[in-house]
Amino acid sequence: MEKCFDRINHTSIMERVIAPQTIKTGIWRCLKAGVNPEFPEQGTPQGGVVSPLLANVALDGIEDIHYSIRYADDMVVILKPKDDADKILKDIQEFLAARGLKVSEKKTKLVRATEGFDFLGWHFKVQTNGKFRCVPSEDNYRTFRQKVKDIVNCSNYGAKVKAKKLAPLVRGWRNYHRYCKMDGSRFSLWRTAHRAFKVFNKEKKLNRYKASELIKKAFPAVSRSENSHVNVKGNKSPYDGDTLYWSKRNSKLYDGATSKCLKRQHHSCGHCGLKFMDDERVQLHHIDGNHDNWEPKNLIAVHHSCHQHIHTGKTGKV
Repeated sequence: MEKCFDRINHTSIMERVIAPQTIKTGIWRCLKAGVNPEFPEQGTPQGGVVSPLLANVALDGIEDIHYSIRYADDMVVILKPKDDADKILKDIQEFLAARGLKVSEKKTKLVRATEGFDFLGWHFKVQTNGKFRCVPSEDNYRTFRQKVKDIVNCSNYGAKVKAKKLAPLVRGWRNYHRYCKMDGSRFSLWRTAHRAFKVFNKEKKLNRYKASELIKKAFPAVSRSENSHVNVKGNKSPYDGDTLYWSKRNSKLYDGATSKCLKRQHHSCGHCGLKFMDDERVQLHHIDGNHDNWEPKNLIAVHHSCHQHIHTGKTGKV
């Protein structure tokens, strides 16, 4: 059984993170900012980068009450049949009350794992056969599909511009759900893409072949693997100096040729030799410059900046 709470959260930041001075100064200023007397009820902007940080500071320690999963101010408490849900909820309410907060009664509910529940845009459920499933939630899918429709049906610009606007939207949505069960025409977006193809194909300047090519650009493929997310250890931070751990962990986020290169290079850049950190993406470099040659010996994994440097040194431009 699970209990979902709103206005709650997950890991400690202030005690476990040795952050750069600039970040510490920013956090200190946020905590000392005070309240605007003209808008005493107004807090930090929803969706702002500082909002989840301040929530973590305020809610540090709530995870010790009972086993739970928390992100920013949203929380799922995992209960076993023998657990007293009412007592746990009361303890959480007392914890929040001491900080001037309270549980949202409207968004709090008790459900069975086999009934499923929504959390952070996903729908979690344990099937009757005991297998765990995670798919995009109804609200998340509906919102995303509406955004796609607004772009596809817009008459202010042509198919090429629409494809350019759709690509980052679709790629971002697919990346966010890449560890969910995305089989079937619904979550694979086949019907949505087919609808877009019909609209693109009606444009006079495009033939059927060009419309198909634009659909490939508008709906880029993203590799996915159900339930294979790589968890971060609870006591780890990008600022703890453990470059080996973070390099290995981030390397596991890649697959295919990139993954093989990273393992062969012991998670180090093939150009500068430094480890890969979270703030820079990994790119594949073709040693002979032939992008059709995908032989393992012709590929190395490098930092994005190193990749730019390599090409700048060879051709004078990236």
